[in-house]
Amino acid sequence: MFQKLLKLFGAYRLYEAWLINSVKNGPMPKHVALILDGNRRWAKNKGFDHTFGHKIGADVAEKVLEWCIELKIQTVTLYVLSTENLKRDQEELSEIFRLIKERAERFVNDPRIHNNRVKVTIIGRRELIPDDVRGALEKLESVTKDYNNYFLNIAVAYGGRAEIVDATKKIAIMVKEGKLSVNDIDEKVIESNLYTSGIPNSDPDLIIRTSGEERISNFLLWQSAYSELVFLDIFWPEFRKIDLLRTIRTYQQRNRRFGV
Repeated sequence: MFQKLLKLFGAYRLYEAWLINSVKNGPMPKHVALILDGNRRWAKNKGFDHTFGHKIGADVAEKVLEWCIELKIQTVTLYVLSTENLKRDQEELSEIFRLIKERAERFVNDPRIHNNRVKVTIIGRRELIPDDVRGALEKLESVTKDYNNYFLNIAVAYGGRAEIVDATKKIAIMVKEGKLSVNDIDEKVIESNLYTSGIPNSDPDLIIRTSGEERISNFLLWQSAYSELVFLDIFWPEFRKIDLLRTIRTYQQRNRRFGV
């Protein structure tokens, strides 16, 4: 059995190396956004409590950041918790928020963040996040605010429609106060009032969703207008480096015309 595992591991490593060689000379996405779906279903299928699925999912998210840095992908956005998810059972939400706080506190002193100068930004309706969790996230933002090599966006209490509503309210206030003319409202004005304002490459080149579901689920609705979408029939805790590489290869094989 051990020899068989070694053989399988060797084959996996060879395939991974082949994929890396396959994509390294192609156009690399500058911004990859991921919908981390399937933690609960993975745990249920394995006979675990759903909280364990979220824990393993968080581990995978950290690995994905490492892989993206290795591949020189500058911006990564992780869809961690949607506004709709806030309607879930309180026990599950408490565990999710506990994990978010734990990982944020760890990242404050994580050499992967500091050595690679990763700037972390939280996008979403912060007022809906528990105070202690929001405090941990904002501390992480603060200690990385001057970094500019890589950018990690963590979407918590995030909804694409909510983002557009909030941007619209900001613009309406500017018009009401006489700071902006209605005739001057254009795409740039709207973009400058989104949660992602100021983030380099704020429009994802590639959006990946796991779990077999093929929908965007209220994620980066404005920013994803011309994103390439890849849907994977695996649960998030099963996501491997070769899955990331395969989606990048798929991205490279597509003809991006941006409506032209």
